Amino acid sequence: MPVPPCRVRTCNNAPLQPRREYVLYWMTAARRVRFNFGLQYAAELAARLGKPLLILEALRCDYRWASDRLHAFVLRGMADNARALARATVAYHPYVEPSPGAGRGLVAALGARACAVVSDDWPCFFLPRMLDAAARQLDCALVAIDGNGLYPLRAVSRAFHTAASFRIHLHRQLRPHLFEFPDENPLAGLRLPRMAVPADIAARWPAADPARVNIASLPIDHSVAVAQTVGGHTAARKALAVFLRHGLARYDNDRNHPDDGAASGLSPWLHFGHIGAHEVARAVFDHCGWTPDNIAGKPVGRRHGWWGLPPHAESFLDELVTWRELSLQFCRAFPDSYDSADNLPAFARQSLREHAGDRREHIYTPEQFESARTHDPVWNAAQRELVRTGRMHNYLRMLWGKKILHWSPDPQTALDTMIHLNNRYALDGRDPNSYSGIFWCLGRFDRAWGPRRPVFGTVRYMSSENTRRKLRMEGYLRRFDDGRGLF
Repeated sequence: MPVPPCRVRTCNNAPLQPRREYVLYWMTAARRVRFNFGLQYAAELAARLGKPLLILEALRCDYRWASDRLHAFVLRGMADNARALARATVAYHPYVEPSPGAGRGLVAALGARACAVVSDDWPCFFLPRMLDAAARQLDCALVAIDGNGLYPLRAVSRAFHTAASFRIHLHRQLRPHLFEFPDENPLAGLRLPRMAVPADIAARWPAADPARVNIASLPIDHSVAVAQTVGGHTAARKALAVFLRHGLARYDNDRNHPDDGAASGLSPWLHFGHIGAHEVARAVFDHCGWTPDNIAGKPVGRRHGWWGLPPHAESFLDELVTWRELSLQFCRAFPDSYDSADNLPAFARQSLREHAGDRREHIYTPEQFESARTHDPVWNAAQRELVRTGRMHNYLRMLWGKKILHWSPDPQTALDTMIHLNNRYALDGRDPNSYSGIFWCLGRFDRAWGPRRPVFGTVRYMSSENTRRKLRMEGYLRRFDDGRGLF
């Protein structure tokens, strides 16, 4: 099946250049070779033109929060891609920028010889700006392909401000798109002319061996250590398999309990595009023996029941599809303010403004938060988990953000602290879903709650005391209680 037209966005007015040397796929957000609409589109275009396909996967060093942790995760994915593409009839050029600005001009130089440039459509962080800049430079067609979720970003023309309203919309509109999955292996059976990366380009921007890059030599933050969780499609598939065997059946009842290990843990690989939502969903569908025909006649808008799946699978798909894709859609609708308090709902803006001067029982500096030096052992454990592992338990991340709001001198300082800590340490930071989690703590995608409380007003309140009573977490607290951690 060809890539659906609603997933294809033309980024400039330049024409296709069919007499040039190759088709370039610039891999930026979907850093994988399986279930990848962008790679599929580029491969189909190359086959139609009878041209070679060149894949560029680059890693710059000057993005905000660049660190050993994030670089190592991406490089592991690049190494997986290099192995997967070693015998394919395509050229793969992994480039790792050694110094700020060293990679400038690479896409333009490759694009000058390309029939067209195909890339990934991602609505967050610096990628949209990078794509816009390339569109202005290229004299060949630049096409961005949306492979982010099951529901195409451009299939809807309005923003959604609650999960409930988006869920109703999805239940009414999603079914046709469930028949439009990307090819599992878009390069299978592909016969294209072979090529080598042009010698002058390879000399100026040499290919890296991703498995041997010396991260210590790069101008990035070396104080954020490499995480035990490794990147790449191989690790992502192993994590998915473990979840299907041991976590999915317990997901609806146990995922909020830190000691029970029922969460999928897939968000780092989804963020970096090492695995796609389509592959995850397909695995769940196959595991449960499900087809889109199960949807027929099911009630619209409910958290459970529409998919026609067991409750545990329905709960997981509500997170993977409803909440994750609500976040993607919000970033697309508000590209300049998804990370701003100005885009909170009116009740939250008013409530936080009215209570900004309320007395706080505790006030901590950003540095105290970062080093987990608060009076609260539950909060400290969550922050230590984030710093040491690059991950944080999903339920505790909500409490983590709420208490930063509670213990900061004002809401804007709280927001700045949350964004910095999450994006610096979390493997799944700098992501639409991650920003939604942060802003949910301030009222986004939520409603007004009573009773009115100091600092929070009508923004939903959470406490560590209630969290500890509700959740099974004593083992979690022992692991992260005293600075020694897991390893």
